[in-house]
Amino acid sequence: MAKVGYARVSSVGQSLDVQREKLTGCDKLFEEKCSGTTDARPQLKECLNHVRDGDQLTVTRIDRLARSTLHLCQIAETLREKGVDLVVLDQNIDTSDAIGRLLFNMLGAIGQFETEIRAERQMDGIKKAKDRGVQFGKRPALTKVQIIELCEKRKQGTLIKDLMAQYSLSKATIYRYLSENEG
Repeated sequence: MAKVGYARVSSVGQSLDVQREKLTGCDKLFEEKCSGTTDARPQLKECLNHVRDGDQLTVTRIDRLARSTLHLCQIAETLREKGVDLVVLDQNIDTSDAIGRLLFNMLGAIGQFETEIRAERQMDGIKKAKDRGVQFGKRPALTKVQIIELCEKRKQGTLIKDLMAQYSLSKATIYRYLSENEG
């Protein structure tokens, strides 16, 4: 039986040191620095391919392993099919027994619930900000006066490449300003 560890942080600026310290008893450790919301987690895929029947996959927290309850259940099923137990250190979960499996599923559902509540609150905040007139997205590159000036220069025959240089804009942006202000 091999003890295999998996550690993940969400961004390059974060450190894996705390997780590494907790996973020191592992025979092999897979690490990565990337968001849990992305499918591109090559070290997790390699880790799941590496574990064998009788092995134990150890993580510090459930949210380090999966991006959603569905994803967590898929990983749990993969591990079950391979005969691999999951140990979650901070939540004291060990899926080698019935109580550990129950707790694992409950915490996964609670984690998903928290994620959805957070997303709802974020959307509420965005809606309220929009109602107050807050504008989201990139600010326009040109003022209304500059847009009128750009359109006039084009009507007078100024080349697109010259407009690009004058206003430090891409060809696509120049054409978008021109098409939005035809007439």
